[in-house]
Amino acid sequence: MTIKRLFDIPNYALEKFPKADMFVTKYQGEWKKTSTLEFINQGNKISRGLLKLGIKPGDKIALITTNSRTEWAVMDFGLSQIGVVSVPVYPSISAEDYEFIFNNAEIQYCFVSDKELLAKVMKVKHNIPSLQGIFTFDNISGAANWKEILDLGEDDSTQIEVEDLSNAINSEDLATIIYTSGTTGRPKGVMLTHHNIVSNVLGSVPRIPKKKSLDYKDTRVLSFLPICHIFERMLFYLFQYNGFSVYFAESIDKMGENVKEVKPHYMSVVPRLVEKVYDKIYNTGSSAGGLKSKIFFWALNLISKKKEISKPSGLQGIIADKLVFSKWREGLGGEIITLVSGSAALSTRLNLMFQNAGIPILEGYGLTETSPVISVNSFEKMKIGTVGRPLDNLQVKIQEDGEITVKGPSVFKGYFKNEEMTKEAFTEDGFFKTGDIGHVDSEGFLQITDRKKEMFKTSGGKYIAPQTIENQAKASKFIEQIMVVGDGEKMPCALVQPDFEFAKNWAMRNNLNIGSTPAEIAKSPELKERIEKEIEGINEHLGNWEKIKKIELTPEVWAIDTGLLTPTLKLKRKAIKEKFIALYNKMYDHQD
Repeated sequence: MTIKRLFDIPNYALEKFPKADMFVTKYQGEWKKTSTLEFINQGNKISRGLLKLGIKPGDKIALITTNSRTEWAVMDFGLSQIGVVSVPVYPSISAEDYEFIFNNAEIQYCFVSDKELLAKVMKVKHNIPSLQGIFTFDNISGAANWKEILDLGEDDSTQIEVEDLSNAINSEDLATIIYTSGTTGRPKGVMLTHHNIVSNVLGSVPRIPKKKSLDYKDTRVLSFLPICHIFERMLFYLFQYNGFSVYFAESIDKMGENVKEVKPHYMSVVPRLVEKVYDKIYNTGSSAGGLKSKIFFWALNLISKKKEISKPSGLQGIIADKLVFSKWREGLGGEIITLVSGSAALSTRLNLMFQNAGIPILEGYGLTETSPVISVNSFEKMKIGTVGRPLDNLQVKIQEDGEITVKGPSVFKGYFKNEEMTKEAFTEDGFFKTGDIGHVDSEGFLQITDRKKEMFKTSGGKYIAPQTIENQAKASKFIEQIMVVGDGEKMPCALVQPDFEFAKNWAMRNNLNIGSTPAEIAKSPELKERIEKEIEGINEHLGNWEKIKKIELTPEVWAIDTGLLTPTLKLKRKAIKEKFIALYNKMYDHQD
């Protein structure tokens, strides 16, 4: 069958790859499997139930879940095949942002996973005239449950109506509106059609490696990134297309446990997770003590010297792999074929280290507006330090100022109710402006150097690309987050959020008393001096005008719920500067 719309993918999977565990979610400590046929039957019930509620094609329904789960997948399928526009929303954003999104999209019904999210929506419900009802996935006393919609659609005599609506849906019809929080301002609604996402799925399929000896029935994915994010969502469709079983992780906190239970072949990751995994490995190895620690550091030193990807060779390489790196792979379940990394730049050093430890990472690049993948590495064509080659169905053009622009079937329809912003997003010849600076090398690999909007100029007229410096700095185990500042100032400086846990362990090993709370640790002169040494090492690779001259340590964790990071863990630069303005002024000797 030809796949043109999102709901064609599960039907294709039923025809080609029927299985007992299409989706698997853990409830009360037990993994519950949903077969391909059961999934489609449940989706049909949702479609029929919603039609009985009076829902029509083009209506908007919000889906919000704290952790990805089978119910979300069923809802997504049930909505898409009757032309209802899904509006997935991040669970972590504020109630005020919920209110804005619901009113902007004119949401009629909302499905939430749990009590906390229900409370957040209820808080602003009275300010949303279009909202007719809220359903929950968990059983919550006094709340309408999503099973009521399944019950409404139990009678399959109206299935013909579902099929008629499905047949009338065009690939260019709107499938979803995804609100991107951005680092400033109100969320903006990115309109994606069925064709946008389907073309990106099909364009990305050749880049995902398959093991010939592994049957699709035995292939497992562990999904833990928010499914409302287009990166995880596109892969969610791609895995269905390939007939892989998708296991939804319970939470990031239970990742280690879930990885051991599921033994996944594929996982999507963000760079921060790779950094966290490495930090855990490092802390375990360094605290083992005695001979174990010596072997760990010997193996680490051996692998750190490699400048290219290669398999273990020579007696030392084989011993190091057997004694140390095989344990890294076991920590990820022991059967990983590849990790797929997106959302932000991955440290070249870490990428190379994981590749040479036998844990391949495919780094890619894209935006919500491009559904999302623009380019991604593959096993056949990989270059560390780049985000791979553009997909075959996309055109990438570097503008005169270095901005990456793209044209092709996965580029979005426009911003919802914002024609002016939509017009500004494209060049005169129809290329979407990504806002990222980069270049394509002689072999066709795309390299990102910075965000156009985040580049700034010092008072001496020199341009600084902060992200490049920040990505290098975050490779340090002492630095959890860093923001390079200096727009209009005489020199670049940086606000640093230390890795407080690592700092405590470091202090203990060195018999230092730096306190135990973030506020106490941030005041430690010893820690500041140690992090300044890390910065000195980074400065060696920078031009004179780029070198970070001063740093200040911030006394708290930068997080989504404190408004300092976006839901995709990007820095909210304006908010961070405002929050720590006293530290900023101290670096530049400004008067408060």
